[in-house]
Amino acid sequence: MKHLPLFFDVAGRRVVVVGDDPIADRKAATARSAGADVRQVATAESADFAEAVAVLIATGSEEGDRAAHAIAKAAGVPVNVADRPALCDFILPAIVDRGDVVVAISTGGASPTLATVLRGRIEAALPERIGGLADLARTFRKHANALISQPAERRAFWRRLVEGPAGKLALAGDSAGARRAAMAELDGARRPSTTVGIAHIVGAGPGDPDLLTLRAARLLQDADVILHDDLVPPEILARARRDAERVPVGKRKGRASWAQRDIEAEMIRRVRAGQTVVRLKAGDPFVFGRGGEEVDALQAAGLPVSVVPGITAALGIAASTNMPLTDRRLSSSVTFMSGHAAADAADGSAKGGHTYVVYMGASEAASVRDRLLDAGVDPTTPVAIVENGTRPDERVSTGSLADLARLASPHSSSGAADPSLIVVGAVAARATPTMQPQLAQVS
Repeated sequence: MKHLPLFFDVAGRRVVVVGDDPIADRKAATARSAGADVRQVATAESADFAEAVAVLIATGSEEGDRAAHAIAKAAGVPVNVADRPALCDFILPAIVDRGDVVVAISTGGASPTLATVLRGRIEAALPERIGGLADLARTFRKHANALISQPAERRAFWRRLVEGPAGKLALAGDSAGARRAAMAELDGARRPSTTVGIAHIVGAGPGDPDLLTLRAARLLQDADVILHDDLVPPEILARARRDAERVPVGKRKGRASWAQRDIEAEMIRRVRAGQTVVRLKAGDPFVFGRGGEEVDALQAAGLPVSVVPGITAALGIAASTNMPLTDRRLSSSVTFMSGHAAADAADGSAKGGHTYVVYMGASEAASVRDRLLDAGVDPTTPVAIVENGTRPDERVSTGSLADLARLASPHSSSGAADPSLIVVGAVAARATPTMQPQLAQVS
């Protein structure tokens, strides 16, 4: 993030606009719309900046812009110069204005056109009366904060108000009906409640935040607490509500980590306390994710639980490396297996026309190789190792099954959960390597 987004209260405060062309006029109008005391001048003198809190410059010439910028900086006032990012202390974003609801879009000066395009899309998506809904929330904020003491219950109240009948009436323009519905919600929230929370076991996908499902993204905004695996990247955790508690519960090689029974106990404790819990797992919860064990534990405790599927890593890396896991010309079936279970998974189907995807296999590559060879897989069978699949730091090595241990050595993880997948089968030849294999033999 290049600029820190802030909303600056300029109501009744001096904002100086330097310039008299249409661009300067628009900047002056924008500042006035926020209640600023605007002083617009064609050329600047130091006296113009007395008591100013911001300066907007658009003289129409580089010489004029730089001269005004120098005077404003000497006066110690923050400056924005139209179309000259290097001279700006702050950026004026593209704005969607719906009264109390204001959306600001900035590209850091890189592309004002892109910001304008995004503004148009957001304007089309936001209801025209969304500001009325914000006004309704402001009307009841003090009462709700006084009457509802528990933060989780308070957030639940606001969610019901915004998404329930009161919110719909406000968006329809029926402000009186919206207030009545909001009063009913507030009355209900005042009554004693022993409502338990809920656990959502959510797949985070293979790593790219854009591959989250819509439901997963919504639940990250609803969560009171997120219990997440080590392999869930920070970019996905950043999609969660800012004040949601984040608890890392991943298992780490050679370090103290959470036992599975402790994770389940923590989920149960928090749901019983009324929290909305998101158990965030890399990939899909039901593919080597122990999601089934957690569902069983919550159901045995009589607590509500839902499961949200995610794109499992195998499907993610198949797409990101242009490597279909099945192809009628090469492979008619696919098997997913974990590295430590390769012995039981291999069978005669691996001799041809079959694809194996080995999860968490890089650190056990020699064992995986030996077991597949023992099962009859041809040692010249193509293999691909994909680390951090779908992410910007994705790394790919390719070769043959006989060389699997050597290929896997640079991918082996010593401190955290193994982020690599091994693909064995003819389809692996389609992957494009991004790493050169090590020369030393590792076995």
